[in-house]
Amino acid sequence: METIQHGSSSYPFRFYYDNIALFDLNCVEWHWHTELEFVYIESGTVTIWIGEKQFALSEGNGVFINSKILHRFYSPAEAIVPNFVCMPSFIAPQDSFIYKKYILPVISSSLAFQVFCGESGWQAEVLADIKQIIAVQSRVSSRELATSALLQKLWLRLYENAEFSDTRGRTDDSASSQARLQLMMQYIHQNYSQEISLDELAGYAGVSKSTALNLFHRYLHLTPIQYLINYRLNEAAGLLSRTEKKVATVSGETGFRSVDYFCRLFKKHYRLTPTEYRKKKSSAPEMLI
Repeated sequence: METIQHGSSSYPFRFYYDNIALFDLNCVEWHWHTELEFVYIESGTVTIWIGEKQFALSEGNGVFINSKILHRFYSPAEAIVPNFVCMPSFIAPQDSFIYKKYILPVISSSLAFQVFCGESGWQAEVLADIKQIIAVQSRVSSRELATSALLQKLWLRLYENAEFSDTRGRTDDSASSQARLQLMMQYIHQNYSQEISLDELAGYAGVSKSTALNLFHRYLHLTPIQYLINYRLNEAAGLLSRTEKKVATVSGETGFRSVDYFCRLFKKHYRLTPTEYRKKKSSAPEMLI
């Protein structure tokens, strides 16, 4: 789960203008957050994983991703994807009638995501709303008010047209399974620098070892150990790009007991040695996110 705050407590909205090609391995790795997310494909093609689902979106299409839903993005080449995230309370205060009647039923429903394609009438209107919200982010004056008004308009279209079960809590098997997987992923994120056993991981989520293995394969197409290693490598990459720590120090701090083993895995994963990766990052232009 992302710990970064998107926007501020007084204005819980944040716009990003991303190019997927600028992320390591052209990929925004598995993550989830409390905020709602709307993504527009301005150019290129993006493969998106949301829960168990996988699909590709091309230029002119978009997607809504509900609160706390696991997702991942990948593009084989440059893909410009303006997107924005906001807390549900940005649309209406959490203790308000509007929130309880029109927002809570959606975020508590079985609707994990909604794709928007230009061919459909209401979806085309939502895409126009998304593009308007993107456009007003360049305003100097009244940007926040315009964003709020347009987002309410967008949410009204989504509420009136998307199919969601108006039931409190995602109680279906898929949601329950995803929640257990997210618990195990969170355990890895918090303890990746230490040795982690399958028994510990499964016990933390209250499932059997076989169920733990099945959930990682079902959603992430990885074993728990593969996910752990990839996460350690990702954290190591972050340390290499943000700090001047020695490679041996980075190796130890991210859970690798052998520097040689770490260097071999890092080069296999990123196609660069840790030193080459650091040099590349230090000379790369700053990414707008």
